[in-house]
Amino acid sequence: MESFENKYVKRTQRDYSMPFKLAVIKEVQSGEIGINAAMRKYGIQGRDTIRTWIRKYSIFDDDNTSKLNSMKTPQQRIKELSNKYVV
Repeated sequence: MESFENKYVKRTQRDYSMPFKLAVIKEVQSGEIGINAAMRKYGIQGRDTIRTWIRKYSIFDDDNTSKLNSMKTPQQRIKELSNKYVV
């Protein structure tokens, strides 16, 4: 008798890297793929997972731009500000 192995692996949002999340968001928001198709393509278990990423990390959402800026390193912020205020 063949043994049946459950291939379901419970994942958390911490299991996905930031570049992966941003790539999925970009693909969904550009209209290349829908949320359900992205779930199947990348093995993401919940629709709300992708929606949460979009809400948190979306570069097209003006309300989240401050969050994206706060994710930059201090050196990146200094360089950005010095370029902005060069006389």
